[in-house]
Amino acid sequence: MQLTGFFDWLGHTLGSAIRFIVDLFSGALGALADAIDAFLGGMARAIGMDVSIFSLVLLILGLLFLYKGVRALLRKAIFAGVIWLLLGLVLMGWLIR
Repeated sequence: MQLTGFFDWLGHTLGSAIRFIVDLFSGALGALADAIDAFLGGMARAIGMDVSIFSLVLLILGLLFLYKGVRALLRKAIFAGVIWLLLGLVLMGWLIR
């Protein structure tokens, strides 16, 4: 009889500890997800674009094109730099309303 009470207490204690850890991670990851969502929403409103995965991928691609254009100009590759900058500006202009 006494042994059953011990295992009941042990199972309850272990279950409570696991529940606490799960709730802790759930709260932390939920707060992180809310912060990322607020950041992306604020950035999208400031730029004037929609908040979607497609728009964010195009934004990253446009910024990458602009970066490559600036890098090409710094290497004195004028023609390649102008092409990359034009591609980036066209993509960014299409994305931003």
